[in-house]
Amino acid sequence: MRLHFVEFAYVYSYHMYEYINYYVKLKGRKDMKQIVGAAVILAALSGCSMTAPPYSPQMDDVIKLKNADVAPAKVSAFKDAASKDNANPISLRGSQLHSPYSDTYSAYLTEALKQELTLAGKYSDTSTTEVSGTLQKNDLDTAMKEGKGTIEARFVVTKQGQVAYDQVKSAQTTWPSSFVGAIAIPAATQAYPTLVQKLMATLFSDPAFLGALK
Repeated sequence: MRLHFVEFAYVYSYHMYEYINYYVKLKGRKDMKQIVGAAVILAALSGCSMTAPPYSPQMDDVIKLKNADVAPAKVSAFKDAASKDNANPISLRGSQLHSPYSDTYSAYLTEALKQELTLAGKYSDTSTTEVSGTLQKNDLDTAMKEGKGTIEARFVVTKQGQVAYDQVKSAQTTWPSSFVGAIAIPAATQAYPTLVQKLMATLFSDPAFLGALK
């Protein structure tokens, strides 16, 4: 079963409420065996599969690209590096967060770059300038007080088959988190598009990248 984060928050909160009521009743009887059993049931309920929100371009980046003196480019499918730091799906306290694009986060990155270039009027499937790359790091940490997301990717620009740009870019984002999973998990899920937006902003702020697209 795969849920979007809003649906998950509702389901998780409902079961948490039911569990707390049950726990209070059991605590009065000091029946530890039943308490442990209830905890196991809760853990099973929390193991849902969710889908990350789709990417949404930042207008600041779109305007920057639109005003830049660059030629249209096409985007090839990004690859995934085989690394423990490149999570897919992303684990969020026992739940799994999947990409909405081909179930891979390299495809999420590909889609993000395509959307940014398309909205800026700088995308063309027939262009001889091509942007490709590899997703190297990708993860979300639902810490108790402050969540943290990390992403890193190698971006390569080729012009008529010749490499014009080859650099690694990274980004991080943070957000208020919580000990309560019903709060922490949806918050982390919602933060993922922001993490990718920050990576795109870092890339588009590099004069060498823009220069490679000219």
